Amino acid sequence: MAKSCEVCGKGPQLGNQVTIRGKKKYLGGVGTKITGISRRQFKPNLQRVHVSLPNGAHKTMNVCTQCLRSGGVTKIVRQAPFKVPEAAAK
Repeated sequence: MAKSCEVCGKGPQLGNQVTIRGKKKYLGGVGTKITGISRRQFKPNLQRVHVSLPNGAHKTMNVCTQCLRSGGVTKIVRQAPFKVPEAAAK
């Protein structure tokens, strides 16, 4: 399953590439015109990340950025974060 998210299944979608020329009216031009419409493919923003699975195993997955931001996967903690000693914090 290349080019698709392994969590939500998001894949490429088809759409139109619209070519426009001219200056907008509010900028002093006569308006914009559409000079061409051709088909194109919108690809998802996939990132290859190391994920820790619920059973404790680790796996490398292709995940879209929306699943990463929404917490759909949990990344591997490679190093424990730095903690300030409580005595020095006073």
